Amino acid sequence: MSDSQNILSELNDRSREVFRRVVEGYLDSGAPVGSRTLTRSLSESVSAATIRNVMQDLEFLGLIGSPHVSAGRIPTEMGLRMFVDGLLEVGDLTDDDRVKLDATLGDNASDVGQKLDRIGSALSGVTQGASLVLAPKHEAPIRHIEFVSLAPDRALAVLVMADGHVENRVFRPPLGQTPSSMREAANFLNSLAEGKTIGELQKLMATEVKSRRQEIDKLAAELIESGQALWENESDGSERLIVRGRANLLADEQETLELDRIRTLFDDLERKRDITEFLDLADAGDGVRIFIGSENKLFSLSGSSLVVSPYMNADRKIIGAVGVIGPTRLNYGRIVPIVDYTAQLVGKLISDQG
Repeated sequence: MSDSQNILSELNDRSREVFRRVVEGYLDSGAPVGSRTLTRSLSESVSAATIRNVMQDLEFLGLIGSPHVSAGRIPTEMGLRMFVDGLLEVGDLTDDDRVKLDATLGDNASDVGQKLDRIGSALSGVTQGASLVLAPKHEAPIRHIEFVSLAPDRALAVLVMADGHVENRVFRPPLGQTPSSMREAANFLNSLAEGKTIGELQKLMATEVKSRRQEIDKLAAELIESGQALWENESDGSERLIVRGRANLLADEQETLELDRIRTLFDDLERKRDITEFLDLADAGDGVRIFIGSENKLFSLSGSSLVVSPYMNADRKIIGAVGVIGPTRLNYGRIVPIVDYTAQLVGKLISDQG
């Protein structure tokens, strides 16, 4: 049992109801909830003074707090976590939301990326948040690899896949490369690569370079190792992050400080900082997961929440993730089934295309 669940189990019925009403009121309006408001909504008739005492106890436990000098209270991150873990009532996906999401699969786009883009836009529109779709890596077998010198300190790795897909990646090669060492490195890789995916090739490259170093030029070996480091870098562009609905987050934030925080978040997203953490987060548990504020370093500065779910291919392997970013006062009960259903849609799309 988590710490939040332990605290929740220790609350009496009145304290639990007051806490739940404060959180639900905040999630609904975004405004602090005061004792007078609660006296009109509680199931039992109690005085405002009694409710204030209960709220003081909840504040002492770190579950609610006051954003400024006010009689009203809002939940803390710890309080929101406790609410999500123990009191959240998840609704069903509405027919209207289902229709809007299903419609994305009915377009005529043949490219998976275009369909994922449409799904991301639909998810953003349905939730009124910012949507995230982490597209899967391209895992087709490799047909051919080529190294092309662009400058003394820049080279291009060209990967041609068996299905015709081509990837170009710029990287920094070791100094002193010659045309012959570039050809030798490419020939060596092509002798290993054909019919293998990038992931399979990575497992071979390190051991083969070590065992056969005498057979290849030292510069060619260094070039291969540089290329290997490039391919092992998961944030170099082999994963595509689709973000839609940025304006939805900015629309509700009026204060300059909040705007700056949201801009920082999107700057990080656009630089793909910690993007692969989405898969780690989603892979750590089954189904939809909720991260509130500082629980996820990517969203700690903006104070946002992330609702994320993995999606799988036909082999039941997690290959990507779908999520929604919004303020901490998200309607979690509505968002969770939407994200869950969208992840299932994306998984079906990838499996069908595969």
